Formats: sequence, structure tokens, C-alpha cells
Amino acid sequence: MSVNITASMVNDLRKKSGAGMMDCKKALVETDGDMAKAMDILRMKGAAIAAKRADRSANEGVVLTMVSADKKSASIIEINCETDFVGKSEDFLAAAKSFLQKTIDTKAVSAEDFAAKNSDLEANINELVSKVGEKITLTRAQYVSVENGVIADYVHPGNKIAVLVKYVGLPEASVEAFAATARGIAVQVAAMKPIASVREQVPADVVAHEMEIYREQAKNEGKPENVIDRIANGRLEKFYQEVCLLEQPYFKDMSNPRTIRQLVDEFNKANGLSLAIDSFILYQLGDSKKS
Repeated sequence: MSVNITASMVNDLRKKSGAGMMDCKKALVETDGDMAKAMDILRMKGAAIAAKRADRSANEGVVLTMVSADKKSASIIEINCETDFVGKSEDFLAAAKSFLQKTIDTKAVSAEDFAAKNSDLEANINELVSKVGEKITLTRAQYVSVENGVIADYVHPGNKIAVLVKYVGLPEASVEAFAATARGIAVQVAAMKPIASVREQVPADVVAHEMEIYREQAKNEGKPENVIDRIANGRLEKFYQEVCLLEQPYFKDMSNPRTIRQLVDEFNKANGLSLAIDSFILYQLGDSKKS
């Protein structure tokens, strides 16, 4: 004798699984109302959908950050889906936030490390797939921490650009005083997209490539051979000012022109500190997939 599948049973399963009403009803009918078995069917369905969509492109999604209450640790992730619609959905964002927390909890330094430390990742992804019906990929994940300092974050509206900035040499008593500036510099990273904090961190191959371009530009402009290197070095200097965070003009206060280095120096002088920007992480949606 088959069990009468009520609307209440379907609704309970929908709340537990996040799957659609019709899928829940079918699963309950198939299992004669056994909630646990119905959940298993829905989870297996999610895995089947994931397998079918494995070769699909997942170029939408979000990049997000999470900073601990004491601002000593943080995580940043990129999780991808197929459409912007799903990327904005409640289920997708809730899953992303749970991955952020797990990145902090397990101190995962990459997506591969996250998978190694979180054995339930595949099951969680499949469960999400069963809810949203799209391919889902945890593309990037990174944990950072600091002892004598703080971490500030910024996520641009729309969740397509996310930033973490690590500051060192900031005592607890000065955290609140520096909070607005810390966030302002994080916004600077999102807006101006530096590739390094200081010029010494710019990869040598990038510098060599830029110098090659500047030399060719000078030759094409008919400059004498004996001044080509000097011209190229002058243009490289401007390049550094554009791509090195500490050399960029602080864009939030153009009424008082100064670089990020000068901004930090001002705070240090006013507070008797030796605060420094240790590093930053900038995620822009899809950047990791560009060749």
C-alpha cells in the first residue's frame, strides 16, 4: 500500500534539500514517503546533473571575502556558475559564504588545499547543483592571517571584484583610528588594480616586457640610439607609478594629492607608528581563467 504524499511532506523535503517542489514530490513517491531515502535520491540527482554539466562553461559567479571579528584572519574565494542569475541567487550566495567560513576554519591556501581539507566539498557542490541546476566550480580560495596588524577587505557592489589587504605594525589601540584608511586603501586596490605593493615585487619578466615595448616605441619615434635606454627607463618609471600600490596617487582624496606611501607615512607620523602594507590579494571574477 503506497503512502499518501501530502503537500506538507513535500514542503518539508523542499526546505531540507532546497530542491524544486516537483523533484521533491517525485522523490517521495519513489520512496513511499521515506524522507531520508528521498534526500539520497535528490543528492544523487545533483551528482548526475553535475556530471552532465561537467563540460559546460562556468564563467559567472562571485568573488567574496570574509574577515574574522578580530581582523587577524580572512578568506577570499571565487566560486563560478553558468549564469549571472544563479550567481545572485540566495542558495548560491549562502553556499559561497559557507565556503568562505570553511576556508578560514581549515586555513586553506588554495582551491586544491580546500578540497584536500574539506572531504565534503564534492557533496556540497552536488547539493548546490541540485538546487540551482547549473555547473558549479570553486575556482579559487585563499586564507591569510597576521599577528601584529590587521586585514581589511572590500567587495565591490555586484561581487565581481574583491580585495584583502594585510597591514603589519598596527597595535590594537590604533586599529579603530586606522579603520577608514585601511578600507580606503582596499578600495584603491579594487579601483586602480595594482600588480604589486612596491616595484621590487613586480615580476622580472613583466619589467623586461615593458622595457622592450618602450625601446621599440622610442625607435619608432626616431629617437637617437644613445638616448633610447634613457627614454625607456623614464617610461618604466611612470609604469611603476601606475602599477605599484605604494606609488599610486590616493584616488579617494584628490583635494590633497599624495601617494599611498605618503598616506601611510602621514598616519605613522601622527601616531608614532611604523605601520606598513605587507601585501594584498585582488580577485576579479574570471581572471584566473584568462590565458
